Amino acid sequence: MQIAGPTGAFVVLVLGVVTTHGLTGLALATLMAGLILIGMGLLKMGEMIQFIPYPITTGFTCGIAVVIFSTQVGDFLGLSLATVPSEFLEKWMVYLENLHTVNPAALALGIFSVGIIVLWPRLQIKLPGTLVAIVGSTVLALVFSLPVETIGSRFGEISGNFSAPVFPPVSLGLIRVLLPSAVAIALLGAIESLLSAVVADGMTGGNHRSNMELVAQGTANVFSALLGGIPVTGAIARTAANVKNGGRTPVAGIVHALVLLLMMLVLMPYVRFIPMASLAAVLVVVAWNMGEWEQFGELSRAPRSDALVFLLTFGLTVIFDLVIAIEVGMALTAFLFMKRMSEVTDVLPREEETDREESPDPQKPGNRLAVYEINGPFFF
Repeated sequence: MQIAGPTGAFVVLVLGVVTTHGLTGLALATLMAGLILIGMGLLKMGEMIQFIPYPITTGFTCGIAVVIFSTQVGDFLGLSLATVPSEFLEKWMVYLENLHTVNPAALALGIFSVGIIVLWPRLQIKLPGTLVAIVGSTVLALVFSLPVETIGSRFGEISGNFSAPVFPPVSLGLIRVLLPSAVAIALLGAIESLLSAVVADGMTGGNHRSNMELVAQGTANVFSALLGGIPVTGAIARTAANVKNGGRTPVAGIVHALVLLLMMLVLMPYVRFIPMASLAAVLVVVAWNMGEWEQFGELSRAPRSDALVFLLTFGLTVIFDLVIAIEVGMALTAFLFMKRMSEVTDVLPREEETDREESPDPQKPGNRLAVYEINGPFFF
């Protein structure tokens, strides 16, 4: 019942790879990530994902949410910006310096879209609020000829053709450069997909096969790369929506994919009219929903080691990039695991009676022996 596809968590990684190595570099990184995921599944590493500490996964998630939000501020406000820095702090400095260029029409469309997305579920109509918001804001922009930037005005025409598979150019040097990004994509895809599967299990009482899930997601990423797509994974929000609307078998995922294909082939010419402000509103809501903000309130009650790991992972994701955060996070995972294992190991002295007769000589061993019981891993 898992629904897979591109997710907001990959935005930061995709942007970094495309900016540095272009679309061909992204295709190769996605292909490599798919092969890594398949290898992880065949090596039965799916069960190992559960050992990644909760502070690290929540730190990643909250950090990604903040980064996604920060990338959408300019479009949401309709700021007139020639270029936007990729670094977090520099990006916000540019926003503050250009606040006087706010486009009231774009801001109004953004607020309208957020309102639709937030309030639509209360009507209990089985139609995605994001789709209603995008269509509604597009119609408003066209009817009233609002002076807002659209997908067409920024990117030009977008093709809806189904391209033939193309294998990306490969070289040893390019593989070496893209390997950290590919590993980050694979790890993020594995974590998010298996977390999504766990959520679906909790909603239905099912039991997913984690290793086969990794093989499936890896295969999906390989074909996505060959067809010019971006990294994909199991999407928690879409999977939850599928379950809530009665989806219980893989048929739901197949129908989901076919409907998306039909939309791409038929509706793509009309995509150019969508205002950038409404798309920004969708991602602002996505960022808010994906962040586990209650964790900040739990910091004072959490163990200091957990709080430190959470804040460090969160900070590295926001200030630097997700690749560094994942590398440091995995190292922290190992150290945190060793620390926890050492804490559950203890040595307890106790007195044991024996059948040995008591020695009359106090200098000789008597019938009382010191016995030590070791509990936990004997590593430390």
